[in-house]
Amino acid sequence: MSRIAKYPITVPAGVQVTLAGQKVSVKGPKGTLVFEAHAGVSVVQEGQQLKVAAREGVEGGSRFAGTTRAVINNMVTGVAKGYERQLELIGVGYKAQAQGKKLSLALGYSHAIDFPVPEGITVETPELTKIVIKGADKHMVGQVAAKIRAFRPPEPYKGKGVRHAGERVVLKEGKKK
Repeated sequence: MSRIAKYPITVPAGVQVTLAGQKVSVKGPKGTLVFEAHAGVSVVQEGQQLKVAAREGVEGGSRFAGTTRAVINNMVTGVAKGYERQLELIGVGYKAQAQGKKLSLALGYSHAIDFPVPEGITVETPELTKIVIKGADKHMVGQVAAKIRAFRPPEPYKGKGVRHAGERVVLKEGKKK
């Protein structure tokens, strides 16, 4: 059995959890998230705690118990505190500008890239070379950050491109004469 699934999830004040069959709905100040648990996993609420366990006699329950617990814990944390990713633009003329539900990027191409921001995600640009992505869904925040980074990943010779904040890019040595 998964060791992660043994730990209960503590639900903070201001967060509501609704269980309807295998559907887990978590509502808090940052939004509402819904997750459909695997049939081999049971989710039980006892006071301000959620307990996840594998159902006996159902195939695949023990495999999904730890994952289900982690996903629900991320949902509870997301609606209570939220998640944030930061990206940095490195390169001459590289800049970003948030315009409502659209992010406009100038990344050295002959055209600007207009990235539509998905529902539930907010994108801010405190500086021209910094992008802050916020949201309640951890997976969606990471996915949006990965999509923006994929427009111009850091190249290994000069290090130009879009990187996660604090990402270290190992530079290669250029040609020798």
